[in-house]
Amino acid sequence: MLMMLTIGFILLLLACIMIILATILSKKTILDREKCSPFECGFDPKSSSRLPFSLHFFLIAIIFLIFDVEIALILPMILVLNFSNITVWLLTSAFFIFILLLGLYHEWNQGALNWTN
Repeated sequence: MLMMLTIGFILLLLACIMIILATILSKKTILDREKCSPFECGFDPKSSSRLPFSLHFFLIAIIFLIFDVEIALILPMILVLNFSNITVWLLTSAFFIFILLLGLYHEWNQGALNWTN
């Protein structure tokens, strides 16, 4: 019991010493407006909130997220191949990839992938 109290006291003492040294030895930074303001998507939070936002950039980000989730759905199909019927697996994966390609073709025809517009 005495040994546990001694170890606890030593750990508490070391923690206090590290906290004191961290506050003493830390670099003092000059507080200015840029360092104190939160960074939010590159916009100045103190200016007007009605700034125009690039809708095309937003659409590209959403398309990226959609295809990222679809990749996460395709990867387990490789593991399922060992435990399923090959015909059912082939039809399911072909149908899923067909839907992906159909969506990509639709986005391409709508011009969502053209960055220059």
